Amino acid sequence: MEISRLVVVHALVLACAFSCKSNSKGNAENNATSKNIAKAQIGSFGDQGDGTYINPILNADYPDSDIEQVGDTYYMITSKQHMSPGMPILESKDMVNWTNVGHVFESLSWAPEYNWDRMNGYSFGTWAGDLAYHEGTWYCYQIDYQHGLMVATAKDIKGPWSKPIIMLPKAKVLDDPAVFWDTETRKAYIIVNTAGKQKSPDNKIEGNENRIYEMSWDGTKILDEGKLVYTGMGAEAAKIYKIDGTWYIFLAQWTMGDRSTKPGVKNPKNDRKQIVLRSKESIYGPYEVKTVLEKGTAFNNRSASQGALMQAPDKSWWYMHQLIQNDTIPFQGRPQCLEPVNWVDGWPIIGIDEDNDGIGEPVKQHKKPIDGYPITAPGSDDDFSSSKLGFQWEWNHNPRNTHWSLTERPGWLRLKASKILPNEKGYGPNINEWTNNDGSDSDFWRASNTLSQRIMGTTTGIAVAKFDISGMQSHQLAGFVRYGGVFNLLGVEVDENGKKHLFYMDPMAQKTQGPEITGNDLYVRTSNNSNQATYEYSLDGETYRRFGPTFTIAFGKWTGDRLGFFSWNEKEDAGYIDVDWFTYDYDGPKATKS
Repeated sequence: MEISRLVVVHALVLACAFSCKSNSKGNAENNATSKNIAKAQIGSFGDQGDGTYINPILNADYPDSDIEQVGDTYYMITSKQHMSPGMPILESKDMVNWTNVGHVFESLSWAPEYNWDRMNGYSFGTWAGDLAYHEGTWYCYQIDYQHGLMVATAKDIKGPWSKPIIMLPKAKVLDDPAVFWDTETRKAYIIVNTAGKQKSPDNKIEGNENRIYEMSWDGTKILDEGKLVYTGMGAEAAKIYKIDGTWYIFLAQWTMGDRSTKPGVKNPKNDRKQIVLRSKESIYGPYEVKTVLEKGTAFNNRSASQGALMQAPDKSWWYMHQLIQNDTIPFQGRPQCLEPVNWVDGWPIIGIDEDNDGIGEPVKQHKKPIDGYPITAPGSDDDFSSSKLGFQWEWNHNPRNTHWSLTERPGWLRLKASKILPNEKGYGPNINEWTNNDGSDSDFWRASNTLSQRIMGTTTGIAVAKFDISGMQSHQLAGFVRYGGVFNLLGVEVDENGKKHLFYMDPMAQKTQGPEITGNDLYVRTSNNSNQATYEYSLDGETYRRFGPTFTIAFGKWTGDRLGFFSWNEKEDAGYIDVDWFTYDYDGPKATKS
């Protein structure tokens, strides 16, 4: 089968076993060199080094994938709401091993609520997008729920990308665009979930409306009022393909086994499935409809849908999709799974039909689509020796760029403390933007320049960082944070007399004060065994002491748990903290620093 455009959108106890990290950058670099020549690391997910992979292959918070193939390389985008830079880009040669290569949006520049002095764009920003390559230009389409449908373009996937152009206002669209250029007719189209925003009283079908608009050939303008092609419960995340002359629209849709809860709310009786619309006549239909993927036994009733169709060099078909949050919610977020696709009577059946009902279910382990490429993974460890941040790092909202630096002290990340934003309307999160509300008025959510990266996997992991606290000033708090649905901090607080004390802060901002710290160096180590995590600290990098309780890390606010650094001041812009290095070991494929 030939595909006329491969645009697939969307829009996922070790702590004891690991040795303590070195207290010197020199030793850390030597350790990294040893890893580079050692056998590639494998673990409980991803490439197994034997020609197979275990799902999820990208076991971290990379939701709403879309994938475009150019040459022998597959490129993926995923959403990340208010994090900045926005819309991460990853690449792979074999669909299994993915590395970070950039972001589409250097900053969330189109609205003031994403800036460091507002920080009230939580849960909005970049949502599920569509990545496309057309006549030498890259396109990224996405809908900000607050601002509408937009597109950014680039000549190189790694940038620079243009500032986004608004194509449709928020009054008309909800989310999840996908585009298609039909070279036979020289017409360009975009499908969008318009939900109920344009719904006529004559449409009695329950659920979201999905409309197709004609675009200009350069992909930047809408040319008509759109035509309704499908309505369904929670129907969104469309992708358009034309294969062997037949039109296919992939859609994610809810099946409600229990109407006491809404789509997406934790309930094992409800299932988000992947459906396919098929028409031999026109992109506008009429369409036949079939379910091609549903939850199975591999992931304990966790729904699977919303992803991208791909083809390997041997012409086999594959599908990348996320696991989502309708049942037990893993604390790592929404990871990505890779499934084989088998064509049956002209329908793409995704995964393995384990119950013989004509619908596919996800696989847990499978043969890789493409052999011969090395095991790799998104970046994690950092010694901050570069003049630019690694692509694994993202800020909580757009940072205050005058208040962080990699050059003021070469080889260190400096985080200067800004005064905490006011706890009043217009600053920080609004309650209705959150999937769990506890602690939403805490200072942490209104502290600019919090920097973090995703955790990997759900079994075990350990992260360590070395800090220099000599630049801290009175009323400053700084240190290490784990956060997603909830936050837990371990750091140093400086009192009005300049004394420094260790402290732990829980999700409700309750502080437990620890011993006074008189030296300059502080090492923080955090470990998790499943969703139970702890903090330890050290003054010499050798002997670690536990501080604070065992706490639960959690998915929430549409975000999985993250690891990173914070620095704020309760009274004024004063003080800074320096980070020398960060290491992270976990139960899965590990990238080595070159």
